Amino acid sequence: MQPLSPAPLQAPISMLEKTPGLLEILLRDLPEEMLQWKPALERWSITEVLGHMVEIERLYEQRARRIVLEDSPVLPKCQPPAAAAAPKKSTRQFMDEFAALRRAFAVYLHSMPASAAARTGQHYEMGPISLSHMLHELANHDLGHLRQIAELYRAHTFYRHAGPFQRYSSPKP
Repeated sequence: MQPLSPAPLQAPISMLEKTPGLLEILLRDLPEEMLQWKPALERWSITEVLGHMVEIERLYEQRARRIVLEDSPVLPKCQPPAAAAAPKKSTRQFMDEFAALRRAFAVYLHSMPASAAARTGQHYEMGPISLSHMLHELANHDLGHLRQIAELYRAHTFYRHAGPFQRYSSPKP
């Protein structure tokens, strides 16, 4: 089992603050057709990735507040809505919602003392996790989805038109 001694929160908080801006730069002028494109039926579009990021943002913000305010709370599970129940929003709506949620969460994170990093909650699968563990995972999650979004953009817009240069890369959207 990994010890609960926390890593400082500056690095994950810095990454979490950057994500909305990185998404905005990457997505701001993409056509809706590109944002809705799926490389396969079972894969997500960029819009669906953003919808997932909104769900996770709400969950992690709730978990973080409970860890800070309660003594070793049992943390809520991630329960994504069924496809039919998922909110039908535009990419811009998801982007704006994510950015607003993330900016509010960052303000909250900056208001916490450094000692909050060691506070713990009870994860339903992993047992005790610290706030530091959770925020490092959320930053890791952001980077994974930024990569996924970049790969979707790359595969749809550039790779297929690269001609003989395709042999130098293989996007995995």
